[in-house]
Amino acid sequence: MTDIVAETDRASSRSAANRFYFAAWRWHFYAGLYVAPFLIMLAATGLLMLWSAALYGRDGEAVAVAGGTPLAVSVLAEAAAKAVPNGTVSQYIAPTAADRAAAFRVDADGASTTVIVDPATGSVLDSFERRAGWYDLANDIHGTLLIGVTGDRLIEIAASLGIVLIVTGVYLWWPRGRTTLGRALVPEVAARRRPLWKSLHQTIGFYVAGVLVLFLLSGLAWAGIWGERYVQAWSTFPAEKWDNVPLSDATHASMNHGGTKEVPWALEQTPLPASGSNAGVTGLPDGTPVTIDSVVGLARSLGFDGRFQLNLPKGETGVWTISRDSMSNDSPDPTSDRTVHVDQYTGKVLADVRYADYSPAGKAMAVGVALHEGDLGLWNLAFNTVFCLSVIFLSVSGVVMWWMRRPSGALRIAAPPVPKDLPLWKGAVVLMLAISFAFPLAGLVLLAVLTVDVLVISRVAVLRNALN
Repeated sequence: MTDIVAETDRASSRSAANRFYFAAWRWHFYAGLYVAPFLIMLAATGLLMLWSAALYGRDGEAVAVAGGTPLAVSVLAEAAAKAVPNGTVSQYIAPTAADRAAAFRVDADGASTTVIVDPATGSVLDSFERRAGWYDLANDIHGTLLIGVTGDRLIEIAASLGIVLIVTGVYLWWPRGRTTLGRALVPEVAARRRPLWKSLHQTIGFYVAGVLVLFLLSGLAWAGIWGERYVQAWSTFPAEKWDNVPLSDATHASMNHGGTKEVPWALEQTPLPASGSNAGVTGLPDGTPVTIDSVVGLARSLGFDGRFQLNLPKGETGVWTISRDSMSNDSPDPTSDRTVHVDQYTGKVLADVRYADYSPAGKAMAVGVALHEGDLGLWNLAFNTVFCLSVIFLSVSGVVMWWMRRPSGALRIAAPPVPKDLPLWKGAVVLMLAISFAFPLAGLVLLAVLTVDVLVISRVAVLRNALN
């Protein structure tokens, strides 16, 4: 009698696990329908940005020169300004090395131009519209689909549902029955047709899953709802740490140009300090004129070697901003991030923010964004290339498996069947809702899909037959 009861319990457990499996598969399928096209887009545009930045620089500024003793930065800035009618220099990007060109942002008539100058001769080597290259086009598609806020929201939903896709995918991959962990970690290359696609999809998906979560989270942290209003708002650098320093109405985000982020995530929502007081600590020696040359000299004395960015003051309360961060390709080391603000009248340092000053979330984002963008060196470039190609393969193979599984000639989506006797608020549903509620837009979408699936599709024969 005991053996019969035990066998009955085991059978019941297997049946419950089987229902849970089909529930997870159905959620995986529905999430994949929406997410797969976005993952292909994100991976393809990510590859274009990755290699464009590596070969040409984010602004196309990676121009080689012969080298030699550099001229004063003011001389280079004057040459850059003359290259654009009515131009005014607003930013200087120091060369990465002695054999690389300097770059200037020159503003005129509401437009911005990047001007490339040879540091040793002062010759203008090239000029082009700022933020209008292949990198920037790919970046705009990557972040907004070229449709602004609506695109941002659609991508945020896709990235959030991507977390659901990964969790359900790992559960579906998890070894069970006769499949051992060792076999699950290696694709069955001897298989044919759909079993081969499934094996490759599951194995590659498992290896990519952890990295994909990191990439999705670092991307979501820039998004308009989960990032800007939730995570970033609570993790931004507090301007209160700048003792007795007057603050501007503008935030650090005002230094961004177009859709490309130029300001570290942890500082974007922090107000800029304002010039025009006696606040701050000693920067330039008393009596030293505050010019682009003296501020560049100050930057070098503070340890800004190699490439860094210098934003010139805007308006009467604007400040000189010296910055170096890995997300802007200034350095391959995110822990060396540093931003210094200098009063345009006194030359005093109003604020000096380093990586160590960031919140834990800010530190994680400094490293995460650098990894995301492939800024940590050649290994990161190679790693991200393989990763992006893997994500494209996973998305395509998912579509191929669905196409092979669906009934030929039938106009049906052929979603995995609804498991019977699975209570609404148990098992897979609870897990998926818990994950989705962490991401507001995905939570709303999943609740809507769940409502339609349970209350409409399951009760309307025509819809049920078309989907299942």
